[in-house]
Amino acid sequence: MATKIGILTGGGDCPGLNAVIRGVVKSAVGRGWEVVGIEDGFDGFLHQEKCRPLGLEEVRGILPRGGTILGTSNRGNPFAFPIMREGKVELVDVSDEVRSRIVNLGLTALIVVGGDGSLKIAQEMMRRGIPIVGVPKTIDNDLMETDVTFGYNTALETATDALDKLHSTAESHHRVMVLEVMGRYAGWIALESGIAGGADVILIPEIPYDIEKVRDAIIARCKRGRRFSVVVVAEGAYAKGGDRVVKEAAGGKSVVERLGGVGEALSRELGGVLEMDIRVTVLGHLQRGGTPSTFDRCVGSRFGVKAVELVEAGAFGQMVCLKGRHITSVPIEDAVRSLKLIDPSGEMVRHAEALGIMLGR
Repeated sequence: MATKIGILTGGGDCPGLNAVIRGVVKSAVGRGWEVVGIEDGFDGFLHQEKCRPLGLEEVRGILPRGGTILGTSNRGNPFAFPIMREGKVELVDVSDEVRSRIVNLGLTALIVVGGDGSLKIAQEMMRRGIPIVGVPKTIDNDLMETDVTFGYNTALETATDALDKLHSTAESHHRVMVLEVMGRYAGWIALESGIAGGADVILIPEIPYDIEKVRDAIIARCKRGRRFSVVVVAEGAYAKGGDRVVKEAAGGKSVVERLGGVGEALSRELGGVLEMDIRVTVLGHLQRGGTPSTFDRCVGSRFGVKAVELVEAGAFGQMVCLKGRHITSVPIEDAVRSLKLIDPSGEMVRHAEALGIMLGR
């Protein structure tokens, strides 16, 4: 039975991370175990001062707080760790150093809270003999084998609230209001917030859009006396025959490409074919911040407890997941085999179109 476990949060932050940390600590301490918090993801193993004990006092009052008390990093991949050599960034493998640090800390298990990238790293560390349990985290909701990832619900509420506010100003000024939301290569935030927020057009990565059809849909609304339109566009959306809009390509300090700017690009495209005023709002990191919703607090807390139960059972290489209303687990390798994307012919897309929402096709 494990007596000293570590926990880290990797990748982008999201609401509900502190609920998971609290759930792990309270459940582990109740078993008489020690918990070590690793700061800034796997990067924390490379710095002794970034590993600290977590007890009941350390997690007191953190349940409603956004972010993570442990900090996080999306650049701390121990298999491709960026270091500066002769003025250039090089990616080196420091996984042996991380493994030695885990052993020297006396950790008998490690709980990794993260998304697709962090859990792939966890899977590789498992192959090097580190006993790991995963917890799915991402506002993008793009992890396989779980109905939902914690953090998504809060991000969705933020996007929907923004749409509610944009509607009134769009109608008042007879404008096209474009809202760019996160989600990377998955359109879950855009689609669900768009349906809930009464958007007229929703553009998602899974359905490359036809700008002429988007234009025609907006013009048709004007002819019906609706002299404004609200458009939700996922950051990974792109036009037919075009490419995604990228702020920064992968390489160097940026391990993965940074998406962003599709809202402005879409505005320019529409500006060339519409005689209407167009404004763009980019929610950006507002979707990651703030107080977690009731759902994310509850699911995050339960995920934390389940992770400790898996450690106790010696069920390593498993990821906690939500199936219906039940918290269970699946192999990490199944969860990261591919991204969970929207089916362009699926039920949610059909229902959106039945509501009169234009999806760019």
